[in-house]
This record gives sequence, C-alpha cells and structure tokens, in this order.
Amino acid sequence: MPAVRMSAVTAAGIAVAVTAVTGCAEKADADAAGSNAVTVISTDSKCEVSKTTFAAGKITISAQNKGSKVTEVYVYTPSDKIVTERENIGPGTKATITAEIKAGSYEIACKPGMKGDGIRQKITVTGKGAVKTDPRLDAAVAAYRKWVQAEADATIPLVKKFAASIEAGDIEAAKAEFAPSRVGWERTEPVAESFGDIDPLTDTRADGLDPGQKWTGWHRLEKSLWQDKKITATDKTLAAQLVTDLEDWQKRVGKAEITATSMANGAKELLDEVATGKVTGEEDRYSHTDLSDFYANVEGAEKAYELLKTVAAENDPALVTELDKQFASIKKLLDTYRKGDGWVSYDTVDKTQQKKLSDAVNSLAEPLSKLAAAVAK
Repeated sequence: MPAVRMSAVTAAGIAVAVTAVTGCAEKADADAAGSNAVTVISTDSKCEVSKTTFAAGKITISAQNKGSKVTEVYVYTPSDKIVTERENIGPGTKATITAEIKAGSYEIACKPGMKGDGIRQKITVTGKGAVKTDPRLDAAVAAYRKWVQAEADATIPLVKKFAASIEAGDIEAAKAEFAPSRVGWERTEPVAESFGDIDPLTDTRADGLDPGQKWTGWHRLEKSLWQDKKITATDKTLAAQLVTDLEDWQKRVGKAEITATSMANGAKELLDEVATGKVTGEEDRYSHTDLSDFYANVEGAEKAYELLKTVAAENDPALVTELDKQFASIKKLLDTYRKGDGWVSYDTVDKTQQKKLSDAVNSLAEPLSKLAAAVAK
C-alpha cells in the first residue's frame, strides 16, 4: 500500500518478525488446501505462479519470497480492484492467503520493493466453485459493510473541518483536527485500498510515491503544518482535493467486494499496517500522531474479528481464545499512552517502549493470520 513505504532494510526486519512465526502453520494450511492451492514465488525480478487455472471458491495462496527485497502479493480484477493481498513479506519468509474468488479473469502480482504495478501473471478462475454458504457469515458481511459505510460517513465532516482550518490559515486548529480526521479511514483502510486508486491520492507518504506521481493527501498537508510551519495556496487546494477524494471514497465504499475471508484478511492487513508504519514512527513522521492511527487500526481489526467470531469459535475454539487474549492485551498496553482525549506524541515513546508495542503487535498478528482459514472451513 502506498501509505506503508519505508526503507527496504527497516521493512525487511519488521516483516521477518511478523511473518516468520507463522511458517509451519502456513505450510500445513497450504498442503490441506489440495487442488485449489497455488504457490506464488516472488524474487527480485520474477513472479512465478504454480498454476494459472483453478476452480472458483476457496483459494489458498502460498506466497514465498525468495528475493532480497520485501515483497507484496496481490490478486487484481481486470479493472485493478484488489481481491486479496498480503503485504510486507520479508526475504526468505512466506505467507498464506486464504480467499474466496469468483469465476473470471484475474492477475496475480508480486511487488518486490513494494512499489509500482508489480510483476503480473494472468490467471483464470473457472466454474461456480464449492463455496459453503453460512447465513452467519452472510450476516457478518452485511454488518461489516454497514459499519464501514458509517465510518466513511462520519469521516467526511471531520475532514471538512480540517480542510476549513487550512483554508482559514489556522495552523493550530488544523493540527488538532489532523489525527481525528483519519480515524475512520484507518479503521477501514483495507476496504478503501481495494479500489486501488483512492489510497494513493489520500494517504501516501513522500517515500511511497511512484515515479511521476504527484504528492497529495493527508501526509502532504501534515508536512506543511508541522515541518514547514506554514499554509500556502497550494495547501488550500490540496485540502479541498482531499475532501473531494474522500467523498468519492464515501460514495464507493458501500459497493466494495466484501467476503468473510476478505474481512479476515483485512484484519491481518491492519496489523501489518501497524507493524510497518505506526510502531516505527514512519507513518505520521511530522506530527507524531502515530498512536491515534495505531489504535484505529487495532479497532478495525477487532471489529472484523468480532463479527466473524461465532463461526471461528465453532471451527477453531483455541484460536478464538488466543485472539480474545491478544486483543485485550494490546488495547490495555495502548491505553497507557492516552493523554486526555488523545495520545502522547510518538516521539516521546522510547525504543524500549516501541519494542513492547512491536511484540504486542506480533503476538496478535500471528493468530490473526489464521482467521481467514478458520472462517472458510
């Protein structure tokens, strides 16, 4: 995702920590998937797919990084909508992605270095597939879709208030409104990113820009407010554009492709966001409001989990017990960094504290990576 760019060395270190612990379980999951399993091997210059045709329904992708750079693996529709993804797969590590994919033509993309359109391979998914329907999962998807729309609806007034302060040249007011304006987005980011074109406009950092891409969105304005300490005519234009782009997101989010497995995978993606952007302090590097984003990511992951919990508990009760424990633990730890209605500035969080936060993220990410498989049984 464009908003989670960093140096390859930093990303590799974090990605190994997040993904290495899941290796044995991932191999077992992939082996169990049988004929609807596909292996994707990413190197620095290739994206090798074990087969290019398989049946619709539950798909298990075993992604292996045999390159020297951190990579990402995506499945795209012909219109470049994201069907499923896994980010931050470190060199020498692997990740398993469980997804439900309908019949049609798609592309699997590997993104060594986490930039650009990636190295793509065309795949074909055939037939109707043997997808087991469960009214409880249908209800979970419907409830999640309603919640995502509500989060988008609630975000727009906050973003408009932020933009109005920039238009008025009120730096201090804009600073106060920056983090709150991002909460709804951060809670639901995997859905927003599934469209492919909105996230680059709204949430890209300077080091995440593709060649020729103009820098727009929250982080461009963040730099003006905290580093440049001034509001220019360009900033006012960018603030107005941010409102327009997010109103587009608000209108489209209700039409996103959402399944039970995409909810589960999205929860894991939110933890990856925390590991690679928030814990490192790279996400909100000028404002140091990372903990606000951090907590919103955890809230979004927990919402998806809670809606899927009934089915997951039936299929894998031990997993649910562990997830309950780890969600409670990370939220308790984060609560120690509250300050009034907000959070302490992240530049006051020392390396020892950051390590504790990172360990808490990893302890939650490992069992959360198994949620999609638990609800797809």
